[in-house]
Amino acid sequence: MSRTTRTLLAVSAAVLCTACSDGLTGSGQDDTGLNTAFTSSLLGLGSASTSFGSSTTGGDSAFVPHGDHHGRRGGGRHGPAGDFMGGGFGHDFLGGPLGGGRPFDDHGLQGANCTYSAGVTTCTDTRNGLTVTRTARYLTAAGAAQQAVDSTTNTIITHTTVTGTVTRRDSVTSTVNHTSDRTVSGLAKGSTQRTVNGTSSGSETSSGTNSTGSFTASRTAADSIIGLVVPVADGRPSYPTAGKVIRSMTASLTYAGQSPATRSRREVVTYDGSATAKLEITENGTTKACTLPLPHGRPICS
Repeated sequence: MSRTTRTLLAVSAAVLCTACSDGLTGSGQDDTGLNTAFTSSLLGLGSASTSFGSSTTGGDSAFVPHGDHHGRRGGGRHGPAGDFMGGGFGHDFLGGPLGGGRPFDDHGLQGANCTYSAGVTTCTDTRNGLTVTRTARYLTAAGAAQQAVDSTTNTIITHTTVTGTVTRRDSVTSTVNHTSDRTVSGLAKGSTQRTVNGTSSGSETSSGTNSTGSFTASRTAADSIIGLVVPVADGRPSYPTAGKVIRSMTASLTYAGQSPATRSRREVVTYDGSATAKLEITENGTTKACTLPLPHGRPICS
C-alpha cells in the first residue's frame, strides 16, 4: 500500500468517526459543564426498570458540576451503545446480554424483605439513603395469578419506586424520586416471542458548593417502551423486530446569582424487522436522523 493511499484511508476513517459522534452525548463545545450530565444515568434510576444503561461504564450516579471548567469538552462514550445518553442503551434492547441469555429474562422478585399477598409480591430495601420498593404480579397464559415464577409464567407486571437523599463526602446532597412500570409477556415455555411495554420517569436534584460557587443541579429522565416485540432465539442474539423506545433527559444548572443553564436530549429508536433500527436524536431543539445496526451496534449519523 502506498503512502498516499494510507493517508487517504486515515483521513476517511477520521471523517467517518466524526460523522458517528458529532452532536452526540459528550461531544461539542460546552461552556456550562452540562454535557457531562448526559453521560450517566440518574442516581438510583438503575434500580428501576428502564432503557438507560446504568450498569455500564456510564454508571448510575448524581450529576455534580466540578466548577471553573468552562469551555471544556465534556463527557465521553459510555454504555453498550456508547453514543446514547444516560449511561448507554440497555443490552436487552440491542440483542440481549453480552454474556449470553435471552432479552428480558425475569426470574421474579426474591429476598428476605419480600412478602406475598393477594397475587402481588412486594419487596422493599433501603441502602445508602435510597429506598427501593418493587411489586410484581406473575400470571399464566390463562391469567391465573402465581406466587413464584415457573415454566408456566407467561406475563410479569412490575412497578418500582426509588426515593431518598444521599450525601456525598464533599457535602453535596442529592434527592431522587423515580418510578417505573413494565409488562413483559410471552415468557412461558414454548413462546416464540416476547412483548414488552413500559414507562419510567425520574428526577434528581443536587445542591452544594464548588470553586465557582453554590449550585443546584437538576436532571429529569423518562422513557416509554411501546409494543416491543423480541423473537425468542437460542444460541444467538435476539433483537427487537417491532416497536419503539422513546427516551428523554433534561439537565439544568444554576449558580447563586446567575441565570440557569438548561440542555435537553431526546432519542427515539424504531424497530422495523430489519437488522438496522431507525434512530432520531434531538438535542436542544436540533434533530438528526441516524441508524442503529443490530445486534449490539453503535449509532451511525450522517
